[in-house]
Amino acid sequence: MTTRKTEIRRLLKLTPADMLRRARGRLTLCRDLDELHRRFADAVADEIRGHNARGEPTRLILPVGPTGQYPFLVQTINRERMDLRNCHFFFMDEYCDESGKAVSPKHPLSFRGSAERVFLSKLDRRCGLPPERVIFPGQDNIRRLARMIEQVGGIDTCYGGVGVHGHLAFNEPGPGVKDSEPRRVTLNDFTVTMNAIRAGVGGDLENFPRRAYTVGLKQILAARRIRLYCRNDIPGVQWANTVLRLALFGQPGDDYPVTWIRGLDCHVTTTEDTAARPAAPL
Repeated sequence: MTTRKTEIRRLLKLTPADMLRRARGRLTLCRDLDELHRRFADAVADEIRGHNARGEPTRLILPVGPTGQYPFLVQTINRERMDLRNCHFFFMDEYCDESGKAVSPKHPLSFRGSAERVFLSKLDRRCGLPPERVIFPGQDNIRRLARMIEQVGGIDTCYGGVGVHGHLAFNEPGPGVKDSEPRRVTLNDFTVTMNAIRAGVGGDLENFPRRAYTVGLKQILAARRIRLYCRNDIPGVQWANTVLRLALFGQPGDDYPVTWIRGLDCHVTTTEDTAARPAAPL
């Protein structure tokens, strides 16, 4: 039986051309992050347009990481005065303190606060997005979140990024993660370290939140479509090359949760840098 270590060594030998052939239409390669973010924004806008044209609701799971797509999405929505009255936006996760209280939107790491700054507060009010249909996991709704998703008819598309060890939302490696429901989680050291590096807090591991609320992997995998945007987003650092390959070709397993997307309606968009073979493969 092939071990995960052996599988990863083999996958990291794949060139971008190899991956495109093997993915059979499930992979889009972008020149850079700007193109990736524009494609992300276009995909969300196209979906809302299509549902509106058919008189259908738009029910999405959305990330706050990446966030570069939201300025482009705002421009499109406001320019077209797109109707958002029938949209339901379920954001993936939110940090909380040790007592289980979600951090304030004013907290520098708040996902809600970030989404408000780069997306929600910039939408033209005439687009009519109902505030009650913008949902972040928290102590007040976590027990009801799965049911809330069911009541709106399920998720049309889950959009998201991928963590360094393959987590989707804050569904990190662990037994039974495939069937996990919305819950409060304790973040592992991989996630805390990566996020403390990326968040502009100077790598402050001591004060970085260790607890969070997250939508379950069960809800993500139940979406009718999954669209992932996997990218190296730290200049000069190749960190996502492995999880990109595992997302597309890895054997499913709880050690890299993203591998459970295999066999679903899933598409991955990435950059040339992320698709490249590592500079120093092990």
